[in-house]
Amino acid sequence: MWTYNKVLQYPVRIKCANPRLAKFIISQYGGPDGELAASLRYLSQRFGMPDQKSKAILNDIGTEELAHLEMVGSIVHQLTDGVSVEELEKAGLGAYYTDHGVDVYPQSAGGVPFTAAYIACKGDPVANLQEDLAAEQKARATYEKLIDLCADDPDVIDPLRFLRQREVVHFQRFGEALNSVQEKLAEKKYYMGLNVNNNM
Repeated sequence: MWTYNKVLQYPVRIKCANPRLAKFIISQYGGPDGELAASLRYLSQRFGMPDQKSKAILNDIGTEELAHLEMVGSIVHQLTDGVSVEELEKAGLGAYYTDHGVDVYPQSAGGVPFTAAYIACKGDPVANLQEDLAAEQKARATYEKLIDLCADDPDVIDPLRFLRQREVVHFQRFGEALNSVQEKLAEKKYYMGLNVNNNM
């Protein structure tokens, strides 16, 4: 199903470590509006979609979110690579370092570990797609806040802008999927040549 190219979807080349930024950006790795939650949400919801177009859109975007998870993890890693324990502690990452060292662990900026409760799967395609539209807007807003926080580092801003733009594209694609699903659900159902909606 997947072809994995061993390169990031968009390059991440951060020259200067900055653990303070890493503490905030990790929220897009494992926070409530982050890439891990998005990928699992969409790849789980796709099974209940009533048409092939919406299934394909959820599959495509869910897969791309995994690529974004890899990018965010790379950003966090590069921002903390070679940083001393003292610098991590000064940036507010002492507790994080105690539990995870310098591994990239899925959590929010506030330190809350990732939970499956972030994954909204309602079993209703319209409700799910409405949730997905909102999720993309929340992720876009989060990326904009992160860009504001690192206004002095173009190496970090560049991939964050790319990720923000992909949220806009995903929002548009989910709009297409919602239209497709609503059209499919509005179709009249026929059984053995009879219109089931009008045969009573």
